[in-house]
Amino acid sequence: MYLRETTQSRVKGQKVTYLQLAENTWNAEKKRSETRVVCNLGRGEDAAVRERLKRLAHSILKRLSPEDLTGELKDWKVVDSWSFGDVYVMEELWERLGIKDILRSRAATRKFGFSVERALFAMVCNRTLAPSSKLYCWEQWLREDVLIDRTRDLELHHLYRAMDFLEANREELEWQVYRKMRDLFNLDVEVIFYDTTSLHFEIDEEDQGSTNEEASQGVPDSEQKQYPPLRKRGHSKNGRSDAPQIVIGLAVTREGFPIRHWVFPGNTVDVSTVKQVKSDLRGWRLSSCVFVGDAGMVSEDNLRTLALGGGKYIVCSPVSSGSEVDRDVLSRPGRFKEVAGNLRVKEVTIGDGARARRYVVCHNPEEEKKQSSHRAELLRHLEAELASLSHREGEPFSRRMCELRASRRYGKYLRTTKTGGLEIDPAKVKMAARTDGKFVVRSNDETLTSEDMALGYKQLQRVEEAWRTLKSGLKLRPVFHWAPHRIHAHVAIAVLGLLLERVAEHACGDSWRNIRDDLKGIKLAQLSGPVGDVWQVTEPKPSAHKRLKSLHIKSPPAVLRVV
Repeated sequence: MYLRETTQSRVKGQKVTYLQLAENTWNAEKKRSETRVVCNLGRGEDAAVRERLKRLAHSILKRLSPEDLTGELKDWKVVDSWSFGDVYVMEELWERLGIKDILRSRAATRKFGFSVERALFAMVCNRTLAPSSKLYCWEQWLREDVLIDRTRDLELHHLYRAMDFLEANREELEWQVYRKMRDLFNLDVEVIFYDTTSLHFEIDEEDQGSTNEEASQGVPDSEQKQYPPLRKRGHSKNGRSDAPQIVIGLAVTREGFPIRHWVFPGNTVDVSTVKQVKSDLRGWRLSSCVFVGDAGMVSEDNLRTLALGGGKYIVCSPVSSGSEVDRDVLSRPGRFKEVAGNLRVKEVTIGDGARARRYVVCHNPEEEKKQSSHRAELLRHLEAELASLSHREGEPFSRRMCELRASRRYGKYLRTTKTGGLEIDPAKVKMAARTDGKFVVRSNDETLTSEDMALGYKQLQRVEEAWRTLKSGLKLRPVFHWAPHRIHAHVAIAVLGLLLERVAEHACGDSWRNIRDDLKGIKLAQLSGPVGDVWQVTEPKPSAHKRLKSLHIKSPPAVLRVV
């Protein structure tokens, strides 16, 4: 089957060309080949006809790979091919958020000898598409797996210098990107969610001194920073208290967009981070926002800090034995109000006048059943464990008894008997049962209803989702850097990757993993022929086209480059 062209002569010597879709068939009776017209397309100079031909060609190309197109053409061959749609979308979002222009503007006063913006985009793109070390990113990924404009000439030391530049300008970049996002997405910044996590390192020794000398190499005096030792042992949130760690703080919006992050030494306590967070966000025109934090952020000093200048907060109050929450709030009688199918609330006010403290007791019946069932199973195991132990009066504890006493899982239910043995303490079991399915929220914002306080705190899961994405999808660890400024930059690159992913997810209403897999169907092939090389992009499949439409991004051009 082929495109047939016929010409007819008209009056005054005018010639008209018609296009037809035809095929040659064999006539067995006449024993000869005949031409059969499959479809009359119309006059060749007609724009509508050319448009129909273009749609026909696109529909055919969807079914063919670059190898199929060039297999019959001896003078053409496929040099290489890459996944292109995911990189193309990352590039478009990078520009939409203004990151490209911000970085180029900040780097314009420095003579690097390479594009800092391209190096940083390559590392951020690598985090979102195929997380790896900076060495692998430079050595393999940029050279073999993807084709990113103006990155083939980058050297490994260029990536490290770009990281140093990012760390020196990180605060300004976060502020500028926040301003762009606030206008672009009409962000709801009335509520800011903040939480911390720990990130451990596979090393034995803690950092003892600062490495500011290396951080200052090649950096202007105005951009130099002082860094305390970062990798320290402290309370680990992922069960690796045996290894040095750092503490990372993250502030996100109601939609899950990260707007700012912090890196603290590993021995930093959560409550001590709030003052710096409040101070750093003061100049961001967020004075009217409500700060939402977990129980680890609660102390009287922190609450006073958050309340300065009319600041508002919603925090989860820790329940400790003998505390005001345990003694006066949880024990206060009252009827719960239904908020949702699995959430009930009860408001409790302690004190009078200006010193009144407003609490909301939140109860989840489904969670209460789950926790009660889990404790019953745990106590059965503990009873069996205690029954298997033998202990005589006056003898020291056995090794297993010491392990049970120190266990975070079992120790809170045990007490020592008069003979020096161990047994389950009914009072401790009863105290633990009081808080099944319950948590207590405190706020100083009188305009919020009890339902608003409960639901506002429940949305703190946005930060938990961010931590899961950073640690699993973006592979925040393992961290191969040891210098403090490089550790800061590594975290900043991952957070930028998280931001791009969240923008795509917000537009498409789906996970980045699914969006990325659909976009990978758009391929880029380098074809070499008699007239030179052509970089050809395949037509997006329906699934990829749907993603591009949701993101308000045009389909990539069919031909990127001709050499």
